[in-house]
Amino acid sequence: MDKKISIILSTYNEALIIKKTINEIFNTLKDVEIIVVDDNSNDGTGEILKSIQNENLKVFSRKSRGLASAFLLGMINTNGNYIGWTDSNMPNLTHHFTEMLEKLKNYDVVLLSRYVKGGGDQRSKMRILSSKMINSFCRLILGNDIKDYTSSIFLMHRNVLKCGVPIAYGHGEFFIEFLYKIKKNGMTIYELPYIQPPDAEGSKTASSILRFFTLGLGYLTRIMIARFRKN
Repeated sequence: MDKKISIILSTYNEALIIKKTINEIFNTLKDVEIIVVDDNSNDGTGEILKSIQNENLKVFSRKSRGLASAFLLGMINTNGNYIGWTDSNMPNLTHHFTEMLEKLKNYDVVLLSRYVKGGGDQRSKMRILSSKMINSFCRLILGNDIKDYTSSIFLMHRNVLKCGVPIAYGHGEFFIEFLYKIKKNGMTIYELPYIQPPDAEGSKTASSILRFFTLGLGYLTRIMIARFRKN
């Protein structure tokens, strides 16, 4: 394979922060490629991505929107022995990739976690509460051996995909089902503590009360589907 590490980013209106995030990843990791999937941003994000001259940056622009499908598009365009994902508006978290890569010597997947010792969450009270509620439900239904099912910031060996491929519909709940499936199929998962910072530009997830509860219902439904879906 051409690159040792592939990092996937999805973007929608991240003009204020995306260049910093990309630069932090390139500065932190050696032998890395970055795959960005932009969902028709209208704030100049696309133009900023085009202006970055780096042969190890791949950009895919599309008219549709959706976190799960963006991840799948990014993943199928990776070349690395390791595949990872991080939030495009959190450049300060990229330094964790160095330790995550080291942990992959003994584990199949390394996941950043707010709910192990040393972890934490600095977002709004509503977002903290909703995250804790969803993760409590995940642990009740899917098992207590994973503490943070919804962090979605991870690095894994490419061969993990032999045990499970993300089913790319919905929002971030696709990652819960992915974690549960690979865990059932014997993959080892290590949770590395991190503190999630406040949202840099406000939350797109909770942009309205109606959207917040609609997404929440989608998460709960997907957890039950994951529990009873046959491999």
